[in-house]
Amino acid sequence: QMDHMDGWSTNANTYTGWAWRRAPGYFDVVAYTGTGGSTNTINHNLGVVPEMMWVKRRDASDVWWVYHKDMTGTPHNAYMRLDATAAVVTNNDAGFGNTAPTATQFTVGGFPAGSGQDHIAYLFASVDGISKVGTYSGTGSAIDVDCGFSNGARFVLLKRTDDAASWYLFDSVRGIVAGNDPKLSPDATAAQYSSIDY
Repeated sequence: QMDHMDGWSTNANTYTGWAWRRAPGYFDVVAYTGTGGSTNTINHNLGVVPEMMWVKRRDASDVWWVYHKDMTGTPHNAYMRLDATAAVVTNNDAGFGNTAPTATQFTVGGFPAGSGQDHIAYLFASVDGISKVGTYSGTGSAIDVDCGFSNGARFVLLKRTDDAASWYLFDSVRGIVAGNDPKLSPDATAAQYSSIDY
């Protein structure tokens, strides 16, 4: 329970949590209520064009919609799901409304815009030395991906876009090290997996 002074869980299990600070140009959070129709335009305070967005319905069970600026096809009618392994989906009637986001607004399609439905949206953008939203092409061998961080990355989220595959989530608290790296997958309920050097 996030608002309690004694933490957000009181049982004996082990948890990991991640937090981002709202700041113009870096990260914003928007709560909105859908008005129905094929698209809804939502105002935000990121101050730059969002490069990645996660949208989730708050008042009922639903999926996590993911927008990424580099998705294949037309990015603003393509989406992925944070809670699923599917490759990029292209659909003008769902996801992000076939409309490019701007520095002040983003658009959601019919599914995350249902009339009276409450949603939460997390918006991310790149800031030199702080955050990086981007893509790379795998080679089948180990490669270095330069994100521009002088002290290494502290949170890494990866997803194959051209085929079904799990999300891979790493962080510096659990360890991004030489040797086996603990991995979590937002699309699964399993405990972390720590038997491969990713």
